[in-house]
Amino acid sequence: MLNYLWGFMIVIGITLGVLRGNIGEVSNATINSSKEAVMLCITMLGIMSMWTGIMQVARKAGLIAALTKALRPFIHFLFPDIPREHVVNEHIASNMIANFLGLGWAATPMGLMAMQELKKLNNDKDRASTDMCTFLIINISSLQLIPVNVIAYRSQYGSANPAEILGAAIVATTVSTLVGIIFSVTARKLSRRKEASR
Repeated sequence: MLNYLWGFMIVIGITLGVLRGNIGEVSNATINSSKEAVMLCITMLGIMSMWTGIMQVARKAGLIAALTKALRPFIHFLFPDIPREHVVNEHIASNMIANFLGLGWAATPMGLMAMQELKKLNNDKDRASTDMCTFLIINISSLQLIPVNVIAYRSQYGSANPAEILGAAIVATTVSTLVGIIFSVTARKLSRRKEASR
């Protein structure tokens, strides 16, 4: 779907550029944007490599295992139907930790592994389970202590103080995560009532 959307916007942009006689500006903007995209990727690659490396050091040092253990009560609260010793708990915890540190890209592999394991636990293969939906909501809302991606974008585009958004980011992601948790818990209760009434 997104491919069609982006394709449509590109075609519309080029068409309007031709009709208004600004095709030269469209070409210049395309070249400049390509250059900016490459520079942004290089900036992001350095920052993400550093934080992914820190995550690996933390894993080797046993910090991830300790944080996973500390997060178990919270994970069990959100996902009461998952067995306590199931491997998916570690994937969910690693995903939450990476998101908390603002490492969205580093969180993605753990999120995919968690979703695969949740799919195996799902009895109804045609519909997403409540646990799968809860994980998706928590992953999207993602409480962040350090919004690495946004700081990198701001740094790339010349912000005088790229990290000044830390306070606002913490407040915004805290609110979104709390709303996500409330929604997930409420939806689970309603789902159980519905199943019990059948």
